[in-house]
Amino acid sequence: MRPLALPPGPLNVLCLGAHPDDIEIGCGGTLLALAETRSLTVTWIVFSGSPARAAEARASAARLLGASARVDARVEGFRDGYFPAESAAIKDAFEKLKSGPAPDLVFTHTIEDRHQDHRLLAELTWNTFRDHLVLEYEIPKYDGDLGRPSVYVPLSPAICERKVQHLLEAFPSQREKRWFRRETFLALLHLRGVEAGASEGAAEAFYGRKLVFRDSRP
Repeated sequence: MRPLALPPGPLNVLCLGAHPDDIEIGCGGTLLALAETRSLTVTWIVFSGSPARAAEARASAARLLGASARVDARVEGFRDGYFPAESAAIKDAFEKLKSGPAPDLVFTHTIEDRHQDHRLLAELTWNTFRDHLVLEYEIPKYDGDLGRPSVYVPLSPAICERKVQHLLEAFPSQREKRWFRRETFLALLHLRGVEAGASEGAAEAFYGRKLVFRDSRP
């Protein structure tokens, strides 16, 4: 196991999620951990959401990192569950992202996700950001499509608690879903912590499909 180092200094981070709560579930803990040691500018884009869900998404994005990062949160109006049918318009939205600051780090869905909306965003991420560090996050759900991640971010118990408590408070519309429970989120964090050999027992995991190793020595 080898450590993966990010470039020093402030980071521009791009977070992409198909639905409200995807980003928080997939990489919320990692964002919290980065914000403790780095200056972050985060472009946070959710691609669908009813008016009520969109309000949850915007409030959550503003609240998760608080004053510790600059967050530009946007919620698009694509139809939940129908992303493949709207792929041309979503592709246009991705093309517009190229005009923004070049991200140092991109978080997106895993391309092996069985949810069609998640999978399309992952494919378009790789089409658009071909020379960037892209980490694909995972979402626990009924499909049972969790895989074998290759990148782990160990998290402290305090950050795990902040992440999970934030999810439960920020998305009241999801509380009736069988999988949207404290136990689900903590279980995955601790399972990935075991795999990572995390000293404090928890981690978030990602799929790094293309990582280029460069020896920094002269």
